[in-house]
Amino acid sequence: MIKPELLMPAGNLEKLEYAIRYGADAVYLGVVDFSLRAMRKGELITMDNLKQAVDLAHSLGKKAYLTLNIFAFNKDIKLLESCMDRIKDSNPDALIISDMGIIRLAQRYMPDTPIHISTQTNTLNYEAVKFWQDLGATRSILARELPIKDVAEIKKHVPDMELEVFVHGAQCVSFSGRCLLSDYMTDGERLANQGNCCQPCRWSYKLVEETRPGQYYEIEQNDRGTHIMSTKDLCLVKHIGNLIDAGVDSLKVEGRTKSLYYVSAVAKAYRAAIDTAWENRNADLTPYYEELLKVGNRGYTTGFYLGDGEYPSDGYSYNISKGLAGADFLCEVWDKCGEYYKVKVKNKFYTNTDIEVISPSEKFTTQALEIIKDDTSQEFANTNDELLIKLKDEIKDYKYAIIRTVGIKNNDN
Repeated sequence: MIKPELLMPAGNLEKLEYAIRYGADAVYLGVVDFSLRAMRKGELITMDNLKQAVDLAHSLGKKAYLTLNIFAFNKDIKLLESCMDRIKDSNPDALIISDMGIIRLAQRYMPDTPIHISTQTNTLNYEAVKFWQDLGATRSILARELPIKDVAEIKKHVPDMELEVFVHGAQCVSFSGRCLLSDYMTDGERLANQGNCCQPCRWSYKLVEETRPGQYYEIEQNDRGTHIMSTKDLCLVKHIGNLIDAGVDSLKVEGRTKSLYYVSAVAKAYRAAIDTAWENRNADLTPYYEELLKVGNRGYTTGFYLGDGEYPSDGYSYNISKGLAGADFLCEVWDKCGEYYKVKVKNKFYTNTDIEVISPSEKFTTQALEIIKDDTSQEFANTNDELLIKLKDEIKDYKYAIIRTVGIKNNDN
């Protein structure tokens, strides 16, 4: 038995580096057109900087997996084939795939690159895992609908196949993400299994009777409507020991579209939880759960993992659609100038109020004694400002530090 890998999302190069600095053993990344998180604005990983991204992970001594997990039409196959030489040149440590045609392309152009079978294949049993192994795959990313005991049984039947499970992040209301709601609600403009889901499961719905247009009825008594399909976020941090005992090789966090703060704080919490559980399976991992309350979430659930195939009745978030964080991301530290830290402000904060610093190696509460913008001292820092702050305490690992508020604000988890 080996310690499981912590696999974190990398939405761009900066998030990739922070994920690794904060504890990831590997990252997964995707490019527009071939990934189920096809972001099309902001700083992205594209075919032009894919090699740079993979090289960055390798320079930090970690792995990078490339997601090619769309369900491909003919046009997608043609486009992908035209890109295979560049993908091969980027040298990813594995390819994450769900489509049989893409598997054939990968084996033709990159026969020595491991293939990881995407969770989109709905793999639920050991015979399916053996099937993928016979086709040349080295890892199966299991469906989120599996309880831990079934994961353990799969490992016993196929001990030489790597198994990966999701442990944290947003969940799809549909079976392993096989959903057509977005396709339908956008008249085919936002195809879910082409990486462009508009997440209609997060929308608030009301009931209308056909002959009474304009008369809306609440599905549940709730002044904000009802998010009847919006699942809570998955969080298995308290159960890492059980997953280790089940033989899981990789623990995966969802969230390539999430913030730099989210990626850093979640990686830090799971890194510590894995290391603690590896040394002592019976260790209390509650402190790491409390840390995860400080990042954006829709409330947490253990999903299917602790049951016997049924989803828990409290696993839906009926009153919120966007994740709420228990702590606000205040600023990212960029550099140090004498006694001052150069920061990029994300949310407004004031001098002489408690704030919390986290870095790859630290976590402590301090205060901003002074805030300076354009050589002028001021009492607060505004959103999007780039300025200097002097702290009550020194940040030793300042280059990758993040500053946030201290308290937990949403306790409805």
